[in-house]
Amino acid sequence: MSQPWQQQPQSQPQQPGNPFAQQQPGAYPPPPAPVRRGNVGLAVVLGIVAALVAAGIYAGVLYATFDEDKGEVTQIGYLAVGVGALIGFALGKFGGNNVALQILGAVLGVVAVVLGELYGYALIMAEYFPGAPAATEIFFDNFSRLFDGWKEDLDAISYLFFALAAAAGFSVAKKSGS
Repeated sequence: MSQPWQQQPQSQPQQPGNPFAQQQPGAYPPPPAPVRRGNVGLAVVLGIVAALVAAGIYAGVLYATFDEDKGEVTQIGYLAVGVGALIGFALGKFGGNNVALQILGAVLGVVAVVLGELYGYALIMAEYFPGAPAATEIFFDNFSRLFDGWKEDLDAISYLFFALAAAAGFSVAKKSGS
């Protein structure tokens, strides 16, 4: 007969795929990593609000940079990036990592820059053209004429700004949603 001090400890056989097989009795497994889930509906609403706010800021900057002597607007590329980034941040922060929200960030970035340019031109026309109605009246009541004039004024830099706003909206939504 063997003595108790001579007995070999018996170990439990390790089961494949069970990381807790060697765990002490009574110990609990670590809690799972928190899963980040966003509220897509809230993110879409906040993304649209951010797009409208950013478009208003963009219009105000266009109006402020208008040179009456030259009849030109100074366009600022970082402003288009900021518009897209603001929208993308709202979408990603509240909606999580969602590819649809990233695409929406790109689309809303372009829409916000276009609306900002249109309303900025309406502000300029209301201020500097004699007999012109108020900017809101130009924007809402004469939108088709405003849009046609804006289309004629488009150049390569405008398309670059659309691309910058779209890229910023997409990438910031992706990074802030992770």
